[in-house]
Amino acid sequence: MLKSMTGFGKATKEFANKTVNVEIRSLNSKNLDLNLKLSSVFRDKEYELKSEISKLLERGKIDLSIYVENKIQEAPVEINTALAKVYYSKLQDLAKALNEPQVDLFNQVLKMPDVLKSERKEPNEQDWLDMKEVILSAVTELNNFRIDEGKSIEKDFNDRIGNISNALESIKKHDSSRVQTIKDRIKKGLEESVGKDKIDNNRFEQELIYYIEKLDINEEKVRLQTHIDYFLKTMHEPGAGRKLNFIGQEIGREINTIGSKANDAEMQKQVVHMKDELEKIKEQTNNVL
Repeated sequence: MLKSMTGFGKATKEFANKTVNVEIRSLNSKNLDLNLKLSSVFRDKEYELKSEISKLLERGKIDLSIYVENKIQEAPVEINTALAKVYYSKLQDLAKALNEPQVDLFNQVLKMPDVLKSERKEPNEQDWLDMKEVILSAVTELNNFRIDEGKSIEKDFNDRIGNISNALESIKKHDSSRVQTIKDRIKKGLEESVGKDKIDNNRFEQELIYYIEKLDINEEKVRLQTHIDYFLKTMHEPGAGRKLNFIGQEIGREINTIGSKANDAEMQKQVVHMKDELEKIKEQTNNVL
């Protein structure tokens, strides 16, 4: 079964004290390029998460974002009240001793060291397990999306490979009469140019055989059919993207060689048609996992 590298997944779950939202997007890439937007409190879990996601998604340029909505409002800072009172009292005493006005002492106290302290609540293991559950649900959604896209790509491959096969069959039919047509055309041109009675038929046949051998495409037809069959077989292998791309390149080589040897207008039309179909196939193989 083919699987696309592009896709989107989303998962949301409410817990007793929070709601976790996860979104994950994937684009095609030669390797795994994983970008996590993870809260700093879970940095120690980043390697574990990347390792697990890499096993599940294999390849692609992947962006994963996590949004947590806390239902319980927590104070972002703590105030050291006892220390603040000491600072305030000391500032009052200092102002009296220096005969300075006691203006805005409260704001001055708030700026003193250790009066305001940011408290970062460390998550417990359950917090991480809750978040990981939602992340893996989003990854599953992304994988399902990739599978659905893969089915569409597989249908497109079958259609286009079928068109190339049909064009090859048409070339085979034309090739059976092509050699004789070329012989007749060359002989007629030579007769009109130098005269029929001045042609050395033995020499003509020898030169013609040498020329026709250069136009022979029997090996190319066999190899092209082999590559087509191999492409269809490989489509059902897991992780076939890179392999299909290589097979597509081999198909292209045989098509190009047939085109360079064809020397026939109808066959050239079929070659152009095959090249067009192959280009569309190659675009899609870059998107296959």
